[in-house]
Amino acid sequence: MNRSLRLSTVSLLAASLLAGCEGAEEKPPANTKLLSEIARTIEQRADFGAFESIEFEDGVYEVEYYAKDGTEKKVHIDPVSGMEK
Repeated sequence: MNRSLRLSTVSLLAASLLAGCEGAEEKPPANTKLLSEIARTIEQRADFGAFESIEFEDGVYEVEYYAKDGTEKKVHIDPVSGMEK
C-alpha cells in the first residue's frame, strides 16, 4: 500500500473512531497507543487487505479487516500494549 493511501486510511479510521466515540461512555485510557500505531501493526500482517472497522469497546480495540483472500478477520487489541488479546 503506498504511503499516501496508508495515511488516508489511518486518517479515515481515526475520524471514524472519534465520531463513533462521541457521546459514548467508554473511552480508551490516557496511556493508550496511538490509533495510527495500532492500524499500522494490522496493516503489516501478511494477510491484510483492507480495514472494515476499528471500535473501542469492553476495554479493547476491536479491529475488523478483510484478508487478501476476501475473508473477514476480527482481532482484539490491548490499547496500552498494542498486543493482540
